[in-house]
Order: sequence, then C-alpha cells, then structure tokens
Amino acid sequence: MTVNMSKGQSISLQKADGGTLTAVRMGLGWQAAPRRGLFGSRTREIDLDASAVLFADKQPRDVVFFQHLVSDDGSVRHTGDNLVGGVGQGGDDEAILVDLQRVPVHIDQIVFTVNSFTGQTFAEVQNAFCRLVDETNGQELARYTLTGGGQYTAQIMAKVERSGSGWQMKALGEPANGRTFQDLMPHLMPHL
Repeated sequence: MTVNMSKGQSISLQKADGGTLTAVRMGLGWQAAPRRGLFGSRTREIDLDASAVLFADKQPRDVVFFQHLVSDDGSVRHTGDNLVGGVGQGGDDEAILVDLQRVPVHIDQIVFTVNSFTGQTFAEVQNAFCRLVDETNGQELARYTLTGGGQYTAQIMAKVERSGSGWQMKALGEPANGRTFQDLMPHLMPHL
C-alpha cells in the first residue's frame, strides 16, 4: 500500500513483514504543462534532473546525477538523463537506485533534489511526483506529489536517513531556485 506523503511527513522504511528494505528506487516523473497560445494549447519540452546528495555528519561526501551516474562506492546509481519528461505517461522519467545495504556506514542521509536544468519554472510542469519503490518487488511505498507549480526552478523533494538499524524517508517538498544540485547546496543544509 502506498503512503501519499505531505510536506514534512516521515515514514519508516520497514517492510510489512517486519524486515528491513534492502534496495529502493527514488522515481521522478513529470510532464510539460500545456500553454495557451494564439493557435491553441501546446507544450514545451522540460528537462528536469534528479540528483542524490550523500551526506555524512552534515557534510556532502558524494553525489549522483546525470553527469556522475554511480556513487564512488557503487551503492547509489542513476538510471540516466531524461531530457523531456512524460515519456512514461505516469511512470518514472528518471530514477535513482539505492542499495541500502551497501551504503557506507558513515553516510547517514541521502537528499533527493529535482532541478530544471534548462531554467523553466515549475509553473510549466504538471503531474510531477517523487516516489519510493521497494526495488526487490516493485511495490510503491511512498509518493510525494509536487503541487502548486510556482516560479521556482528546483525542489528539494525528500531524504532518506538512518534511523536506528534501519532507514526512514521524509518528504521535504521545499521549493528553491537553481539549475544544478550545486546551486541547491545552501538550501539543503537546513534540512539535515
């Protein structure tokens, strides 16, 4: 069963049978919003990019994004850049796979961000979501839907953090401005 998350909500990443999750996929999906013009409505391609920043003691240690597809330790992997969105018609346009068992013990948080590389605002995006899937069985665990559009070019979507012997996910949903994850670093720090 999927948990539809709201901003600031946390969920434990424990399996229904009491076991712990071993591998998760953070999926990102979006579509370009139709724009009204003189000759009817049309859409413009939107290039959103998903990134995962790995932190240890509130310090960035590694990042996975379209130009660095695999973390240095191999525990986090980006499936590749999608330049237009909407290809999956509700499915994941970009995904980041996290092998939770292989994440080094010093990494205590992984923050997932989305940014508009080409600079369009989220007012030009519709049906945007971030979701967490149990990669071992394909079951969707949680979904955070981006609502409200807005005149910003990025979103700090969610984070997974160590909690005791397991992990938990927190929906952040914080709007920001920036074309790359580097632009978002000052906005990430208050969420650690």
